Amino acid sequence: MTTTLPFTDWLVLAIFALAVGLTLAGALIAVLTTRIIRGVAGLMICCIGLAGLYYFLNSPFLALMEILIYVGAVCVTIVFAVMMAEPDESPSTQPVRSGHWWGAVAILIALLIGGGLARLALAGPWPDAPIERVNDGSVAALGASLLTTYSLAFEAISLVLLVAILGALVIARGGPPPHPGPP
Repeated sequence: MTTTLPFTDWLVLAIFALAVGLTLAGALIAVLTTRIIRGVAGLMICCIGLAGLYYFLNSPFLALMEILIYVGAVCVTIVFAVMMAEPDESPSTQPVRSGHWWGAVAILIALLIGGGLARLALAGPWPDAPIERVNDGSVAALGASLLTTYSLAFEAISLVLLVAILGALVIARGGPPPHPGPP
């Protein structure tokens, strides 16, 4: 006898598939495009998909921070840096050598690593989470975890954001090059 999923389970599965699809599509756009603005747009789409996956992992605060920090700060900073940078030179007339062979090797390696990790995740014994580490998911418990257990990761993220802001300031401070006026 086959069992059918209720409508709500199908809806949850569809939303999860949408989050996974957004993550993969955004990552592919970010990696495969040759224009930086399209790459940043792909990064934004990927981060929104990741926020959806964080929400499915019962971390709505982390999902919101993903959107606020990465989409709202890092991606917008990159767009401002691109706007302040010099325009590209005229395209070269030389043919571009394609690296399809290296791309195929990279995809094969990624599939082997992904398959190995999936097999390990599905077949490996997973211990139960200790009861004392499970919290109620409140902002207070999250703040206490960030400042005690996960303080190193929290500081590493703050350093990444600091470097992104400093890079944007360095690019913006130079400003566009002066254009020579009429003689």
